[in-house]
Amino acid sequence: INMALGGILFISASFPFPLPLVFQTVSINKAINTQEVAVKEKHARNILLDKGAQTFWSVVNRLPLSSNAVLCWKFCHVFHKLLRDGHPNVLKDSLRYKNELSDMSRMWGHLSEGYGQLCSIYLRLLRTKMEYHTKNPRFPGNLQMSDRQLDEAGESDVNNFFQLTVEMFDYLECELNLFQTVFNSLDMSRSVSVTTAGQCRLAPLIQVILDCSHLYDYTVKLLFKLHSCLPADTLQGHRDRFMEQFTKLKDLFYRSSNLQYFKRLIQIPQLPENPPNFLRASALSEHISPVVVIPAEASSPDSEPVLEKDDLVDMDASHSDPFNFNSQNGVNKDEKGTALGLTGESVPQSQRAVLQLKGRVSELEAELAEQRHLRQQAADDSEFLRAELDELKKKREDTEKAQRSLTEIERRAQANEQRYSKLKEKYSELVQNHADLLRKNAEVTKQVSVARQAQADLEREKKELEDSFQRISDQTEVLESLKQELATSKQELQIVQGSLETSAQSEAKWAAQIAELEKERGSLAHAVARREEELAALQEQLEHTRRELTSAKESECQLAKDQRRMLLAESRKAAEQVVREALRKLEEPTLISCAGSADHLLSKVKSVSSCIEQLEESWSRYLACPEDVSGLLHSVTLLAHLTSDTMAHVSTTCLRAPPEPADSLAEACKQFGKEILLYLAFLEEEGTQENDSTAVKSCLNKISTIAEELRPRGLDIKQEELGDLVDKEMAATSAAIETATARIEEMLSKSRAGDTGVKLEVNERILGSCTSLMQAIQVLIVASKDLQREIVESGRGTASPKEFYAKNSRWTEGLISASKAVGWGATIMVDAADLVVQGRGKFEELMVCSHEIAASTAQLVAASKVKADKDSPNLAQLQQASRGVNQATATVVASTISGKSQIEETGSLPEIKRQEMDSQVRVLELENDLQKERQKLGELRKKHYELAGVAEGWEEGRPL
Repeated sequence: INMALGGILFISASFPFPLPLVFQTVSINKAINTQEVAVKEKHARNILLDKGAQTFWSVVNRLPLSSNAVLCWKFCHVFHKLLRDGHPNVLKDSLRYKNELSDMSRMWGHLSEGYGQLCSIYLRLLRTKMEYHTKNPRFPGNLQMSDRQLDEAGESDVNNFFQLTVEMFDYLECELNLFQTVFNSLDMSRSVSVTTAGQCRLAPLIQVILDCSHLYDYTVKLLFKLHSCLPADTLQGHRDRFMEQFTKLKDLFYRSSNLQYFKRLIQIPQLPENPPNFLRASALSEHISPVVVIPAEASSPDSEPVLEKDDLVDMDASHSDPFNFNSQNGVNKDEKGTALGLTGESVPQSQRAVLQLKGRVSELEAELAEQRHLRQQAADDSEFLRAELDELKKKREDTEKAQRSLTEIERRAQANEQRYSKLKEKYSELVQNHADLLRKNAEVTKQVSVARQAQADLEREKKELEDSFQRISDQTEVLESLKQELATSKQELQIVQGSLETSAQSEAKWAAQIAELEKERGSLAHAVARREEELAALQEQLEHTRRELTSAKESECQLAKDQRRMLLAESRKAAEQVVREALRKLEEPTLISCAGSADHLLSKVKSVSSCIEQLEESWSRYLACPEDVSGLLHSVTLLAHLTSDTMAHVSTTCLRAPPEPADSLAEACKQFGKEILLYLAFLEEEGTQENDSTAVKSCLNKISTIAEELRPRGLDIKQEELGDLVDKEMAATSAAIETATARIEEMLSKSRAGDTGVKLEVNERILGSCTSLMQAIQVLIVASKDLQREIVESGRGTASPKEFYAKNSRWTEGLISASKAVGWGATIMVDAADLVVQGRGKFEELMVCSHEIAASTAQLVAASKVKADKDSPNLAQLQQASRGVNQATATVVASTISGKSQIEETGSLPEIKRQEMDSQVRVLELENDLQKERQKLGELRKKHYELAGVAEGWEEGRPL
């Protein structure tokens, strides 16, 4: 099968079409596996025959690269080789997986041992290589280009060459990081290059060595080209970075060339003893491009046997070089086979068993390392899931708390409804009792009517009897019988009268009870009606409270939106105020008292142009996502301050300009301020999609054109004037710093006399940090004077100081401009601090002034450092003073931010918090009213029970 497969591969290599998919898949799976051995060259060659990377990625996506570090390391090796030597379509097919490489790099970066860090750095290198070739499509994957192709890549533009050099530095930095990390992971005290584990780690470095040799050669050529077009000072950063990478690459090439593994596969060049001198153009002819040679007859590590540790010890016993395999134990190459054959026959069976056991131990150690890695990964996943679980528990507790609150409110409402139902039932019972009483009253009335009718009948019968007695009075025989009947009738009459009297008494009693019950029923009906009204009111209040609680959440979102809109409006107003203030200050004495430079003005104009582009991008993002307002606020504030700063530089630059250009510059500045105000006004309008910044950019171009004409020329200034001007400006700067220090002390005294509490604490902290900054600047100026004196007197000719300044006019003008900027920045910062202490300024202005001072002092240090010796103690003192200024500036910014936060924390509660407190107060009031209603309901029930007892005769102890 192997012979047949080899024949197929040989035939496929002779044809222009790619290998069949099945053989491509087999080669990829054999090259990228979990065994800690180097990738076999034949498998890598088979993978390179494809016309792209689609088959490669379809197979790789099914591999567990995130769970096995060795598998990921070998994937990186194969993919690196595919990017270098594969078809140009490889890069196009792989770009969509760039983000996955970044995610995997961050994941492996959490492991500090084994292949974790190696995989993380290698994946970062592969992403960098893909990005480099995407930006620079002229460069092939193997980076092999001629000098003519290298010139064409820059398109004859010095800016392109400058950017291309920076990108090559970044590319080479990633290569060197991987190079260094691999060596740091190896135990160089042992013969690691002849072990499978060592070869697995060293094999990808062959691709790295090839890349580094080309990148080093191209950076040298590009740096010589840049030095022929740009000043040496501008390229100081490039030279420093090249020196650092040159030292690392030289050391790594030297260490690699001594490894036996590389001696068999690649011939590594050695870099020169000293780096190229880019300041001397003729040194380019001395540069020799490093050439990496891969011998055609070099044996592949696929067929090389892996020597065991015991064999290495035996071979090293009689030779001092652990990597020299040409002469071991006094036996040359020709005799090696015979010697090994003789000793092999005499090896006992036990030694072979020991070797097998050692191999098994190595396999078990590899499995143990893999299990440890899986356990560590599981622990990391468990920690991540535990954090997510805690967060979900917290969210669930908040949800349950809100649900319990809503359930409590619903329970109270249901209780009120139940109480209302019970009260309604009691009212129905009272109505029923009243109806019963009415029926009983009707029956009693009926009985009284019957008794009265019986009395009337008796009276009528009595009258008839009396008439009869008169008629028969003469009849004596019936007299006795009539008397007897009369006596009987009298007795019956007395009984009836007694019954009538009892009925009358009962009627009066029932009438009184009925009247009392009618009165009580009226009062109860009135109380029930009143309770129903109050209960309805309570239910309405409860529903209103529900609506308030519901609307509180809705208002929170609306409040956040309104706050963003308000912040944007306030930022715009603040920006307009800054610009208007800058327009107003164009003619103030505070600006007339100092002078500026056209170079500084041009730099400020560039900053404003960049800020306008940033603002347009932020506005587009804000329209797409209104929640993302931070970038827009930052851009508006920054534009206002840069505009103000530019106007100040325009005003100061006009002082040194001739009248006609100065007037044109001032007029252009005023028009620029007006256009900025119109440009900012569109932020206030709702629904605005875009705004045209053409007018603003036109004004900036006009200011730039005038400033270019006003740039100083060294030959226009007399030698005596230029020399005196340096001393004058340094003295003026020192005086400005002293004046600023005195003003700060005066402001601090006023604050202590008139302020208290938090405001006094904030003012003392801010003014104290400003005083420390002024002291640091004073130390910097003194150190700068000492260094300038040393530069003039260091033997750079026999000319006088004035002649020296005139001879180096460009450097002198930069020194003067930097000194002016320091003094002006100190004065402006004191003004900003004064406004902040008075409560009329903004903390952001003070922070901007602090950053401006730091930039000005950095300019002064850079101007002084240009012509100073690098080993000068005065230069070291100046750099130390510069670091002191930067530290003091950071202190000013920190104290300003802290003071701003402290001032804001003392303000009123946010509106949403106040609404929450009002809602809580309202809930407490409703609960109090509900308690009172419960007491009234209890009293009504008690009264009802008493009335029911009277009606049933409970107080008399007997039935009616």
